[in-house]
Amino acid sequence: MTWTRPADLRAQVRKLWDRGELLGDLVTGGSLFPKRLVLKSPTSAEMTDRFDDVRAWIAELRAMPYCRVEMREFRHRIFGTNAVPCEAWIDTFEDAAALIGKRKDTARFTALVDMTLKREPKLLDWLAKRPLRALELADEWELLLAIVAWLENHPRPDVYLRQVDIPGVHSKFIEAHRGVLMELLDRVLPLEAIDRTASGASQFARRYGFRDKPVRIRFRVLDSGRNLFGCAQDGLLSGGFVQDITLEAESFARFDPPVARVFITENEINFLAFPQVKNSLVIFGAGYGFEMLARAEWLSRCRIHYWGDIDTHGFAILDQLRGLFCHVESFLMDRDTLQAFAPLWGEEGGQTLRDLPRLNPEETALYDDLRDNRIRKNLRLEQERIGFGYVESALSALT
Repeated sequence: MTWTRPADLRAQVRKLWDRGELLGDLVTGGSLFPKRLVLKSPTSAEMTDRFDDVRAWIAELRAMPYCRVEMREFRHRIFGTNAVPCEAWIDTFEDAAALIGKRKDTARFTALVDMTLKREPKLLDWLAKRPLRALELADEWELLLAIVAWLENHPRPDVYLRQVDIPGVHSKFIEAHRGVLMELLDRVLPLEAIDRTASGASQFARRYGFRDKPVRIRFRVLDSGRNLFGCAQDGLLSGGFVQDITLEAESFARFDPPVARVFITENEINFLAFPQVKNSLVIFGAGYGFEMLARAEWLSRCRIHYWGDIDTHGFAILDQLRGLFCHVESFLMDRDTLQAFAPLWGEEGGQTLRDLPRLNPEETALYDDLRDNRIRKNLRLEQERIGFGYVESALSALT
């Protein structure tokens, strides 16, 4: 039986709520109501064969609150003239909210609309588009509006988030709500107050002109006889010591050390154990975050070798790094290395499948085999599983 029941009508109204159309209509003052619902009625044959069921169905619909059921006259040669439902309507927003038990949520949302209208009317369109998200944030909405207002009055403030002085607001609250704040601020602030080259929650501070904690780059000098800082004998940077150095990104960009090669590796132990190499240093990588290296123009004159895992993400990181430095060479990310350590293969969780246009033909062939699972499903060889002697041999073979 496919006749529309009261639960089906409620489900139709619930979909309008779940899609945000009901509350959105409340903001825009649209013309959603009266709203006609889909109503499937018994066929003539069913009216004859299941007359008692049909009468019960009619009674159910007519007893349904907050829903107007229109009837049509139906003449039957056996049962005579009867009134049968032909249309179902929700006449008002209030009826829709009551039908699906959303009166309290509606009242909360109405309060948010009123508050926003008084304090930040430019955000009414956001409420119309994201009403359910607004309801989730109802308890924090007043504070969010206060942050928006503060930035309107202090565009590109050049302070740390910790220094924002708003009653009830602390830096962790702002950090926890960066995503929604970006949606709100982009609607309110003038274009000159937004750095649109900075995107994503991680770049919230730069996008809106806050100070951010300095990015630090960690590296090791691989030539114990190389003096990088111009001192005659600097014990920290010469024979016998592990030359493990951390600089702020700006200082690293100005560094310009006298080296010919730079290695980048993602594994900390590999970084710490990386063998001595003449005129070289090694950088502890940061996965998909190489923007910090972009300003170090001196890297363009060095040979750069990237050593990552042999898996789809390892090649994706290599591809990204070449977007900054097109001359980057892969190190120990080849088919021979993969086969040499077959007993130590592992499994990659969540492969990346997009095309990587910056890989060379050999790398592309291996990447395609990995993402298409031609060798083994979700195959991965982690860099730390490659034998140390094999690493030293590969380094000695570099020309």
